[in-house]
Amino acid sequence: MSEQEQHYSFYDSVNKSFDKASKFTKWEAGILEQIKACNAVYSMKFPVRRDNGEIEVIEAYRVQHSHHKSPCKGGIRFSEAVNQDEVQALAALMTYKCAIVNVPFGGGKGGIKINPRSFSEFELQKITRRYTSELIKKKFIGPGIDVPAPDYGTGEREMAWILDTYMTMNPGEVDAMGCVTGKPVSQGGVRGRKEATGLGVFFGIREVCSMPDVMKKLGLTVGVKDKTVVVQGLGNVGYHSAKFFREGGSKVVAIAEFEGAIYNAAGLNEEEVFQHRKATGSILNFPGATNLAKSTDALELECDILIPAALENVINGDNAPNVKAKIIGEAANGPLTPEADEVFAKKGILVIPDMYLNAGGVTVSYFEWLKNLSHVRYGRLGKRFDENMNIHILSTIEELTGKKVADQERKFIAHGADEVDLVHSGLEETMIEATREIMNTWLSNPTIPDMRTAAFVVAINKVGTSYAELGIFP
Repeated sequence: MSEQEQHYSFYDSVNKSFDKASKFTKWEAGILEQIKACNAVYSMKFPVRRDNGEIEVIEAYRVQHSHHKSPCKGGIRFSEAVNQDEVQALAALMTYKCAIVNVPFGGGKGGIKINPRSFSEFELQKITRRYTSELIKKKFIGPGIDVPAPDYGTGEREMAWILDTYMTMNPGEVDAMGCVTGKPVSQGGVRGRKEATGLGVFFGIREVCSMPDVMKKLGLTVGVKDKTVVVQGLGNVGYHSAKFFREGGSKVVAIAEFEGAIYNAAGLNEEEVFQHRKATGSILNFPGATNLAKSTDALELECDILIPAALENVINGDNAPNVKAKIIGEAANGPLTPEADEVFAKKGILVIPDMYLNAGGVTVSYFEWLKNLSHVRYGRLGKRFDENMNIHILSTIEELTGKKVADQERKFIAHGADEVDLVHSGLEETMIEATREIMNTWLSNPTIPDMRTAAFVVAINKVGTSYAELGIFP
């Protein structure tokens, strides 16, 4: 990596893409500056007593990028790499992401600068609860103010701690469960949230692959069936991306993690690899697979679809010329630098941008938030009615035709939608519509250079319209 890119500002990278796209919009400079600016940044430090009795000062952040919609929305990550620049960049991406997929939130993001593996569960709970109490004191959390969610290094457990802390400090608040999403189902979470980001990645790439003109330009066949896929990262997003592509008929030929990468031309099963790693501590030496010398070697393999699903800036100006994939689906936040984008534009590689492709998480978080505010589980009111109606229609058809429907088909047709069915259906609709809107914007304007720029154009126009309709810019 070049010296320039070693010190690359993630926030500058996002703003560089914004500026590139703003030229293709109608908004004046002042409005564009407001859309781009981070509205509120809360930087904090607080002490926590470790299990060994020592006191450690914890550095943490919460950024609210845009208030054009309320509440703000964005994950909380636990990572030693957390800094204000990163959190501001991620909050900005959340604003644009929510706008693209028509989720009515402003962008937000949070981070705590720790390595969660270096802390006990009790210590992590103390850190999470103290962080939440700091947010409450400054009114940086609440169902109508700012709604966190899981991100890198956090999950359902941490969200449950946040919820409990919020409810303890806000007794009697009827909509308190809506203060955070990504919770366990037993604590107001929604079924389908865990796999949402990976499933959204699959839906988005599948929709692009269904477009004949786009596939013809790339020299690929229509659809995801039989396409070769490389996945970098076997966390929640990478695991589920690999799962849904494999189930969709693709061949996941390589998986990479921080300890290394494995390759098998015949295809890999992500669950088997996950269990192997759980048993051995590494994905390496997986039966039937070849170990690659370095984890980053997987990024340069011959494949149809490359899915970076780990951290930002993993593909830069130095290694981008070696990437051989036809399509890159950014499942992680900011895995490509602007220099890499320029290389891929010249090589004719299609980059499907993170700012909408990994929006599955926030889309289903939106469904969870709505569930919390309505205080009723999806499907509860209509599931049995739909089943009874479907069974009645089937019985009538059988009587009229004299033919019996096979038991398996009867079960499928009669099925009433459960919560997870409705969540997956809503996510599929969201990703398909967002993909089509971005592609239409791109293909209808030949001067827009790439799909990322088209996505930013869509986002800027929607946020700008919101501000204009609110009368903020008289």
